[in-house]
Amino acid sequence: MKFLSVRELRANSAKVWGELPEQKEMVVTSNGHPIAVLSAVSEANLEQSLAAFRQARAIEAAASIQRRSVERGTDRVTTEQIDAEIKEVRKRRSR
Repeated sequence: MKFLSVRELRANSAKVWGELPEQKEMVVTSNGHPIAVLSAVSEANLEQSLAAFRQARAIEAAASIQRRSVERGTDRVTTEQIDAEIKEVRKRRSR
């Protein structure tokens, strides 16, 4: 997989677009950190490509939520504790 900086992309965009179908994916970096992925698509696979990106984002979001839950210790909350919290919130709302 090819890495290119924002500066390279800006300066050589025609070359990048020409190489993209062969490369399939390129990672765009800014100050040495990845910020975007360019992916070759066609009209035939556009919807499938978008669906795959969206699915990957959803999986990463769920994993991130799980990691934060473990860090905060909320992964050990019982169903009874959750139900009690919901009941308390509903009670406060009805006032």
